[in-house]
Amino acid sequence: MGYYDQDYQSRYKPQNSRKGGFFWASLAGAIIGALLVIFSIPLLSNLDVLPYKIEPHNQTAATDEEPAEENEEGDTTKKNVSIDVYSQITEAVDKAGDAVVGITNIQGSTSFWGESQESGGTGSGVVYKKAGDKAYIVTNHHVVAEASELEVSLSDGTKMPAKLLGSDIWTDLAVLEVPADEIKVVAEFGNSDKLKPGEPVIAIGNPLGLTFSGSVTQGIISGLERAIPVDINQDGTPDWQAEVLQTDAAINPGNSGGALINIEGQVIGINSMKIAQSAVEGIGLSIPINYAAPIIEDLEKTGEVKRPFMGVELASVNEISAYHQENTLKLPKEINYGVAVRGVQPNSPAAQAGLQEYDVIVEMDGEEIRDVVDLRKHLYNKKKVGDDMQVKFYRNGQLEETTMKLGGETL
Repeated sequence: MGYYDQDYQSRYKPQNSRKGGFFWASLAGAIIGALLVIFSIPLLSNLDVLPYKIEPHNQTAATDEEPAEENEEGDTTKKNVSIDVYSQITEAVDKAGDAVVGITNIQGSTSFWGESQESGGTGSGVVYKKAGDKAYIVTNHHVVAEASELEVSLSDGTKMPAKLLGSDIWTDLAVLEVPADEIKVVAEFGNSDKLKPGEPVIAIGNPLGLTFSGSVTQGIISGLERAIPVDINQDGTPDWQAEVLQTDAAINPGNSGGALINIEGQVIGINSMKIAQSAVEGIGLSIPINYAAPIIEDLEKTGEVKRPFMGVELASVNEISAYHQENTLKLPKEINYGVAVRGVQPNSPAAQAGLQEYDVIVEMDGEEIRDVVDLRKHLYNKKKVGDDMQVKFYRNGQLEETTMKLGGETL
C-alpha cells in the first residue's frame, strides 16, 4: 500500500512552472470576456424584437407599420405595429350597425304640478329605406305604444323627432318617419325563408337603454317557425300566435325592434321578445323579415293593415264549461273543440253567410279549427279581403256548411 501511495504522488505531483502559466492564461480570458460583455450591451439594447403576426382562422389581418428611423448617431428607433382584425362578423356589423337606432317613447303625464313629459321606455329600430327627404324605420308596436312623442337616437349621438306612420298590434310592428339628412346607412333585407338551424346570426340593439347603444351579440338560429302564444288584451287567454325565429343571441330589454342580421350583414329578423323565466336561458325571439315585409309596406303606405273581416264575436270551445258545451251549444259529445259564435254584427260577412249566435265553427277551407288562435291564423295569414271562404259549423248538434265572402276591416 505504501508503494502505491508514493508512486501516485510522484506521477501526478504538479510542477511549479505549469501552475503559473495556467493562472495567467485564465486571468487574461476573464478580462477579455468581461470587455466583450460591456461593449455588447449597447448594441443588444438597440435591436428590435417584433411580435409575431397572428392571423386567426377564417380571418384576415392587416398590419400598419411605421418605418424605422435612424437618428444622427445612427441609433434605430422602435417600430409601432398595430393589428386590425377583420372577420365576416365584423364586416357584417360594419355594414348594418349604423342602421340600428335607439327609440325613446315619451309619454305625457298629469300631476299636481300640471302636465309633464317623461320617458315611457326605450327600444331599438332599423332604418330600412330612404326616399327623398324622408327615411323610414321599422320597430316593434310595443316600443311605441301610448307614446305622445317619439325620439330617435342615431349611432353618432344625433337625436331627432320621429313621426309614427302606423302600428300593428297583431304582428308587433310599427313604422316611423324621420328626416333623411342625418341618415347615412340603410339596412338591407335578407331572405328569412332560407335560414337554417345552426346558422350564425348577430343581434344589434340598445339593451337596457341608450347607455349600451349599438351593442352586438352573436349566436345561432336555434329554431324556425316557432309559434308563441300572445295575450293581446292581457285577459290571461292567448289571442294570437306569433310566428318567430328562435336564437340564442342575447336579447334583453331595449333590444326590441333592433336587427337580427346574418353573416352577410342583411336583416333577417326584427328582434321582438325574450322568454324570461328563471329556468330558461338563451331563448330570444325575432320576427322573420319575410313575414314582416308586407306589414311594413302597408304601415308605411297607408298607416294601417287591412285584414279579412268576418264580423263575429268569438270564444274558444275549450274555454267553455262542459255543461254549456252540451246544453247551450248542443255539441255532440265527441266534439270538444272549435270556436263558438257569441255574437254577429248586422250586415257583416258572417251575417250575410247565415251564421248565428251559438254556432260552433270547426273547419275553414278544409282546415280544422280548434280554437280562436287557429281561426285568426287562417283568416289573417291565408285569406285576403274579398276572398270566399268555406265554413263548416255545428248548429243544434248538426254539422252545416256555408260560403262567406270576406270583407275588410282596419285593425
